[in-house]
Amino acid sequence: MSTVKLTIDNRQVEAPRGATILEAARSAGIKIPTLCAWPEIHHTPGACRVCMTEVEGQRSLIAACVFPVSEGMAVRTNTEKVRQARKMVVELLLANHPQECNFCVRNGSCELQKVAEFVGLKEVRFPNSEFPKEDLIDRSSPSIVRDSRKCIDCHRCVTVCEQIQTVSVLTPAHRGSDVKVTPAFDLPLIQSNCVACGQCILACPVGALYEKDDVDLVWKALQDPTKHVIVQEAPAIRAALGEEFGMPPGSLITGKMIAALRRLGFDKVFDTNFTADLTIIEEGNELLKRVKEGGTLPMITSCSPGWIKFCEHFYPDLLPHLSTCKSPQQMFGALAKTYYAETAGIDPKNIVSVSIMPCTAKKFEAQRPEMNSSGYRDVDYVLTTRELGRMIKEAGIDFETIADEDYDAPMGEYTGAGTIFGATGGVMEAALRTVYAVVTGENLPSLDITPVRGLEGVKEASVKVGPLGDVNIAVAHGLGNARKLMDRIREGKANYAFIEVMCCPGGCIAGGGEPIPTNNHIRVLRSSALYADDGNVQKKRQSHENESVKKLYDKFLKEPLGHKSHQLLHTKYTKRGTEMPHGKDE
Repeated sequence: MSTVKLTIDNRQVEAPRGATILEAARSAGIKIPTLCAWPEIHHTPGACRVCMTEVEGQRSLIAACVFPVSEGMAVRTNTEKVRQARKMVVELLLANHPQECNFCVRNGSCELQKVAEFVGLKEVRFPNSEFPKEDLIDRSSPSIVRDSRKCIDCHRCVTVCEQIQTVSVLTPAHRGSDVKVTPAFDLPLIQSNCVACGQCILACPVGALYEKDDVDLVWKALQDPTKHVIVQEAPAIRAALGEEFGMPPGSLITGKMIAALRRLGFDKVFDTNFTADLTIIEEGNELLKRVKEGGTLPMITSCSPGWIKFCEHFYPDLLPHLSTCKSPQQMFGALAKTYYAETAGIDPKNIVSVSIMPCTAKKFEAQRPEMNSSGYRDVDYVLTTRELGRMIKEAGIDFETIADEDYDAPMGEYTGAGTIFGATGGVMEAALRTVYAVVTGENLPSLDITPVRGLEGVKEASVKVGPLGDVNIAVAHGLGNARKLMDRIREGKANYAFIEVMCCPGGCIAGGGEPIPTNNHIRVLRSSALYADDGNVQKKRQSHENESVKKLYDKFLKEPLGHKSHQLLHTKYTKRGTEMPHGKDE
């Protein structure tokens, strides 16, 4: 790649040809503030104008995030003219922004706050606008709240939704001072094709997008003496929750998390990994049945609710390819109010089932009308990692010093296969470990199936499975990558038996409910923590080795894909279509 030489603040800098001034400055350790440029997206809209710089020969100030470098260019990032321009831009943004910092969900992680500090802003001289309290807040979605009052028109959410997830729900509308980001036709989010993945929340630099908060409802349940409140936590939580308390990304805090949940008042602390192992048993047997009986192939995993909704909207003709297995969250919910209720001798109407998830789409999934196979709503409340962090802080728990504790029985045991569900490729790896053992009666030569690991968008591999021969597999994460595989299936060019799709880039460890910031460096660290839990902490690394799952089948389910399993652990899907507003098709 050819490079160019330029000067930035009188320092010689070499940068790739075509790089922006912002990229060149960052590579040289020179900080330029910005609100619209984000390393996760490839196209920067240049909308915020905070990154103004002086370029020799240019009549006006230049936005560093969109202006390409050239040979001999001379850039100044710290002149009086630049400083005053940046300060004015930020001051105008704040003049048109609700002054709710003390109780805003992004207080402490708000980029607008940080940029205001960076530019040295001391006051806002313009009268702050009066904002209607509710008129500009869209609470229609069970997963995501959209507060247009706080939108700074950076368009990062638009770019993520369009470029990375290829859903294109959010778009700039109107012109001039009336411009705003909104779903098409100004519809509420619930009436759009939003898949509730929450990647827009991770992209938003302020509090214009955030998760629907159910903390107060969970507090109310915990304080009700007539209710037996149980909790499950997804594998990704243990690799990310520590960040909410200042711990390094990738800190594995399983024992502290369990102890904190007990301090909050939960009657039993179980683990979604238990039903992750169960999912592998059901899904693995479903795959083998399809292969042997000529069922619809490739079979595609169904653990990610954002992915499921995406498929329902954009690929309804390919729904037969999806596994009929519920996600581990929903399997747990169904068993909590049947198997656990029966085992513990508790009336299921008095059980409140709470899940802690990295995913905002799990809130949508829990309220799907078909998720009541227990005779009750299977999962009552879903909290994100961020919501749990707020609860622990509110309770005054010193998270970093709390002593480790263990899960409760009977739904707390898990294997290493269950814990890697949280990383892209983890479901595929876990499934192959068990499918190979079921077919051959032996373990894989190596339980580490590294070709399906990592952050490459689409990964392919072939595994020889005894008499089945070579089994071709594929893994995709991020809906833009999933779309590539689905188009190949439509065209008849997908020679795979099994495909894993995770809605969010990196998998669940980067779900829309995870700590902010989330970037590729942090994705790698969180994933590494889960692989460490699989390889170093867990003695058993294959789902079929989970003794508690074996007992579940012996005493309750009887057999994989059996009548009771089908009733409680499997589901159906809804053909929504891209033009069918959500809320009118269920």
